[in-house]
Amino acid sequence: MDQFQLVCPCVLGVEGLVAEELRDMGAQQVEPQNGRVVFAGSEEMLARANLCSRYSERVLVLLGTFRAVTFEQLFQGVKALPWEQWIGKLDKFPVKGRSLSSQLSSVPDCQSIIKKAIVERLKMKYRIPWFEESGDMYQVQFLILKDTVSVMLDTSGVGLHKRGYRPNAAEAPIKETLAASMAKLARLWPDSHVYDPFCGSGTILIESALLAMNIAPGLQRRFAAQSWKGVDESVWVRERERAQDLVRRDSTFLATGYDIDGAAVALTLENAKKAGVIAHIRAEKRDIRDFAEEGERGCVICNPPYGERLLDLSQAEELYTAMGQRFVPKRGWSYHIISPDETFESCFGRPADKRRKLYNGMIKCQLYSYFKA
Repeated sequence: MDQFQLVCPCVLGVEGLVAEELRDMGAQQVEPQNGRVVFAGSEEMLARANLCSRYSERVLVLLGTFRAVTFEQLFQGVKALPWEQWIGKLDKFPVKGRSLSSQLSSVPDCQSIIKKAIVERLKMKYRIPWFEESGDMYQVQFLILKDTVSVMLDTSGVGLHKRGYRPNAAEAPIKETLAASMAKLARLWPDSHVYDPFCGSGTILIESALLAMNIAPGLQRRFAAQSWKGVDESVWVRERERAQDLVRRDSTFLATGYDIDGAAVALTLENAKKAGVIAHIRAEKRDIRDFAEEGERGCVICNPPYGERLLDLSQAEELYTAMGQRFVPKRGWSYHIISPDETFESCFGRPADKRRKLYNGMIKCQLYSYFKA
């Protein structure tokens, strides 16, 4: 298995960032699609994408794509795929997936058909009547979109946003992958100073530090494919060493967090320590109304509380007004605020210099960026 097709699902709106980082990693035939990026790579690229991708949700092996409008077509299409190249006689292979705008709309029925087709293929290849499924985990995923079936194996296990540093999170946390995307869109440098006046559990600060210092986000965790027989353990060892070598240890990056909740401040520092970036992060209890720019340059990135999250609408709008008063246009300073509230700019007091549509979970948001003095 020298080269195979891989897929990185991602949050809507960050496909371009995922494609760019995969190309930078050396991936071939990179093709951004709606909510995912398809690319070609070796087992090295499989490991590298898991360890180093900041913006993807997971890494999947794409085993095949075909059209199916009947259960028989689905069964035969799945059965024709080379499952025995991956799944051993004892391995577990549960099936999950989804169907969108397709004639085969019942997900439970599709799961059952796909499972049966895999079993029939493996029975034929291994010449055994049943499978005890006590070995390694090979999670099968499928997507049926407009009658086109994609069948995949999940190499990541737990989603890639689970970096390993945040077992504890403040109320309504932002996903690590989205925080990393915001940091990238804010155009951080290794010597940037980032501020988050609503730091919560510190996710934006930590992801900004990992990006600025080029620390691979997956260094502290394991992945499902590390136990797979088809991917040699030495590949993972080499890729971890490669990622360690790329860390910018001389970075002067600094991140400062504020929060009105003292427990959130303590949590930010605790999580920064777990992430290995505590030397670059400080945090203190402070209200947004006491925010003031310090120094010639700074970059504010934040996810303020809002109506659908923690505050009622009138409280959120008061907060946006206070932010507009404190986030003053100033040469060398930029402000990047994610919000689902369509009245944000009017409450803030001025239109954004740039807007970008992003999703925070299932909530459609805008990233409002201000950088003109």
